[in-house]
Amino acid sequence: MAANEADRRGTAPVHLVAAGALETTVRDIFVAAGCEAEEGGRIARELVGANLTGHDSHGVVRVPLYVDWMRAGYVRPGQSAQVVTDGGGFAVLDGQLGFGQTVAAQAVALGIERAQEQGTCIVALRNAGHIGRVGAYAETALAAGLISIHFVNVAGSPLVAPFGAVERRFSTAPFAIGLPLPERPVVLDFATSLVAEGKVQVASYGGKLLPPDALIDQDARLSGDPHVLYGEYGSTDLRSSAGGTGAIRAFGEHKGSGLALMCELLAGALTGGGCAGPLDGDRRGIANGMLSVYLSPAHFGTQAEFERIGRDYLDWVLSARPVEDGQPVLAPGDPEARTREVRLAGGVPLPVDTWVQILRTAADLGLPT
Repeated sequence: MAANEADRRGTAPVHLVAAGALETTVRDIFVAAGCEAEEGGRIARELVGANLTGHDSHGVVRVPLYVDWMRAGYVRPGQSAQVVTDGGGFAVLDGQLGFGQTVAAQAVALGIERAQEQGTCIVALRNAGHIGRVGAYAETALAAGLISIHFVNVAGSPLVAPFGAVERRFSTAPFAIGLPLPERPVVLDFATSLVAEGKVQVASYGGKLLPPDALIDQDARLSGDPHVLYGEYGSTDLRSSAGGTGAIRAFGEHKGSGLALMCELLAGALTGGGCAGPLDGDRRGIANGMLSVYLSPAHFGTQAEFERIGRDYLDWVLSARPVEDGQPVLAPGDPEARTREVRLAGGVPLPVDTWVQILRTAADLGLPT
């Protein structure tokens, strides 16, 4: 099922696991943990999908932690997003701490349906379990011919230091935009932190190394050592940011820090789910908030112009002479498409310690490994 290879990007050997086999393993884990088969399959599909695009930080490295949260009641299987406010062209939904792959998908489906009917829709989602790779939701809107913009935060999970500070104040606060240009859709998807927290997890298990300035410790020293965020840990221990005293840095200095603040205020404060500060009351764990805007070019009456002008401009941008021969300029989403093709053909590379954790989780649930 798996083969060893040296991972040049990281510090440890990896297992190569076929995407289909990996998805089956992850699905079986969530079903054994208490999810219905449909939800378990959905979670597995989205997590493996993140690995296939190269976003390992939002992939199967999350499996043991998701199961741990589920056992603790921080995330709940079988939930549906509940409508709090419905204004037709806008809606507020509460995810009831359901799995993000379920309740965020429901929020996206509502936004798409309304935008297809009336041209625009704004959907505010609060109290969702970890929603995974935000770009996947932009891709769903793209398939429906819609533009979408997504602001995301994590309530109760301060991990990122504002520009000029060493203390944690922001979540990793992802942001995504999808544009349905003909034959070349564009998806911009990134955390407003210099690296996503999941990338710190991956590095801590021996995966891809962090940039040497990704983290900052309490003495304002820059670092790429995951121990700054997690403290001491064993090779296969679950990682907890509560164990460390350092922070992830915002990307782009003051610019990324400013965008992170806006994600917190829009996805956390406006949705009513809360920002990344200390949790209120008895609630524990973390929850995502997401403010999404959906736009239908067809309803704006400018679809032909949008597609022609947008595609012509994109082609011109990508025609710029590259710094290195043979390394063409790429559009947002191009690296993900290339990685997906490679990993579907050759398997998903997982650091050995990540794979051990997944197998241990399966064994704890009584599954054969």
